[in-house]
Amino acid sequence: MSTQVTTPTEIQYNKANLDSTELLELYKNMLKPRMIEEKMLILLRQGKVSKWFSGIGQEAISVGVTMSLKKEEYILPMHRNLGVFTTRDIPLYRLFSQWQGKANGFTKGRDRSFHFGTQEFKIVGMISHLGPQLGVADGIALASNLQNKKQVTAVFTGEGGTSEGDFHEALNVASVWNLPVMFCVENNGYGLSTPTSEQYNCKDIADRALGYGMESHIIDGNNIIEVYTKVRDIAESLRKDPRPVLLEFKTFRMRGHEEASGTKYVPQDLLDAWAKKDPLENFQAFLKDEGVLTETQEVAFRSEILKEINEHLQIANEEKAITPSESEELNDVYKPFDYKEVTKNKETKEVRFIDALSDGLKQSMERHEDLVIMGQDIAEYGGAFKITDGFVEQFGKDRVRNTPICESAIVEAAMGLSISGIKSVVEMQFADFVTSGFNPVVNYLAKSHYRWNQEADVVVRMPCGGGVAAGPFHSQTNEAWFTKTPGLKVVYPAFPADAKGLLATAINDPNPVLFFEHKALYRSIRQEVPTDYFTLPFGKASLLKEGNQVTIITYGAGVHWALEILEKNPEIQADLLDLRTLQPLDIEAIYASVKKTSRAIILQEDSLFGGIASDISSMIMENCFEALDAPVKRVASMETPIPFINQLEEQYLAKGKFESALKELLAY
Repeated sequence: MSTQVTTPTEIQYNKANLDSTELLELYKNMLKPRMIEEKMLILLRQGKVSKWFSGIGQEAISVGVTMSLKKEEYILPMHRNLGVFTTRDIPLYRLFSQWQGKANGFTKGRDRSFHFGTQEFKIVGMISHLGPQLGVADGIALASNLQNKKQVTAVFTGEGGTSEGDFHEALNVASVWNLPVMFCVENNGYGLSTPTSEQYNCKDIADRALGYGMESHIIDGNNIIEVYTKVRDIAESLRKDPRPVLLEFKTFRMRGHEEASGTKYVPQDLLDAWAKKDPLENFQAFLKDEGVLTETQEVAFRSEILKEINEHLQIANEEKAITPSESEELNDVYKPFDYKEVTKNKETKEVRFIDALSDGLKQSMERHEDLVIMGQDIAEYGGAFKITDGFVEQFGKDRVRNTPICESAIVEAAMGLSISGIKSVVEMQFADFVTSGFNPVVNYLAKSHYRWNQEADVVVRMPCGGGVAAGPFHSQTNEAWFTKTPGLKVVYPAFPADAKGLLATAINDPNPVLFFEHKALYRSIRQEVPTDYFTLPFGKASLLKEGNQVTIITYGAGVHWALEILEKNPEIQADLLDLRTLQPLDIEAIYASVKKTSRAIILQEDSLFGGIASDISSMIMENCFEALDAPVKRVASMETPIPFINQLEEQYLAKGKFESALKELLAY
């Protein structure tokens, strides 16, 4: 069986001016995670731990990197980096509680093993998709540069993770922006069962750095002294001269991807060869040969660690199991937001929808002095729609940042900024392009507060919608992808004043907000808008017209389509509800209107199946059924992608179907 795993050579130690105290600290910090793992493997066989990803044989990397960083510098580890957590001195009972799904852990039983973060210990844990944490590290490092902290961020991935697009995007962004990130690749031979020969075709992963214009180093990942001293020196260099570095640690995974998978796919001679290069056993022998470690000290260290393990296991074991609380689960999806109303001033100016957005964004930049905007072509060019035109001159390129074409890494970087306490706005050039950053939006931004109490203080601006003959890749109104995802808020204004006030609130809100802006409204809708900064609350629909015959529920361009039909048919007396925000949704306003009129029609631009109109219809049927005089009606666009040419687009859009559907409902 051919693999690309390097055959190990004997470890050659060089004390490198390290004194006995430092050498013994390195040893103890490796010994501790090894002994914990040995205990966990016993508990796993006893059914007391649900799953385990072993880092046995790789302790030197976790310990060496962690000891090279300062306590206030962030580390983003993987699921084999127990040594990161123990070297940061996290109390063991908290780790044991985390692995048992108990409240003293870091996720309240909502996520397992090392899928957690902790601001207290400056650790940001992984998600199963692996790649996003690389871009998050970029954001944390960007915050260090912006705040002149002179700090390094270290992020881990395996050799398998380097095949993901996030790896390319994160390294490219870090290089372009000179971010002080150490990208630590643990090349341990296999991605689950797939050998490196089937994962990449270059000799060393470190070779990839050349393509990003950044330096790289290959380090013996089983040599604790080499790891510690080289990474320590590199980290110190990065603090003085911020830049990214790719570090490839050559090592080997001595156990299965996780314990249940075993190691049958690994040739025995390869396992035997790497077993001889065990980082702990070799370092122990070296220290004894050097007279640094005595047998008495060795026994004492093990006794001390074992005592700590047993005492903390007892604490975790005696901790009560989590009692499910529906209210607590629901309340933790979002970070509490204390909305503060800033009232509109009396001075107004008639502006277009797009001007109101630009004014609102500019005033928020003035109000939040560290707010960062990121997106493609948003700086000197002013953005595809010129919303940020002139912003660079006022706020500078640190805060108005052109990005490479890499939606995923930029959303992830925004998450990193949030972890560092900085708000950000990410502009998707078109809402359609969010698909290239979909994973970090729905799996990272949306879930972070629920998982480990970390807010994602990010607004993603989403120019969307049809009516401008832009075709299948520039015209979607894809809000239903996100209203489905707990943890996200979704805003969709129809008027300039609403857009300005709601954008201010979105930026104030510490939760992730998808802010939809209909392109067809940008320059076609004008309104008197207060000139000063003001806010509007989420979850409050706007009642634009009142009547007792029917309730029309819509948002975005649909509001203007409905207004046009009502103006054309003045005999129709309708409540017209502009939802303005889809998550949270103003359910009370919907129910109150439907109970008054006894008829409801929901208009959306999105295609019908799976859209938000379906959910609103179901809610009305379940909660207002006895008040209804007719079935709830839904009107939406065709079940096709949105076409380009005008006559096909007009046929596609719900606009042309609404009048007949409304009259049909009234005649029921």
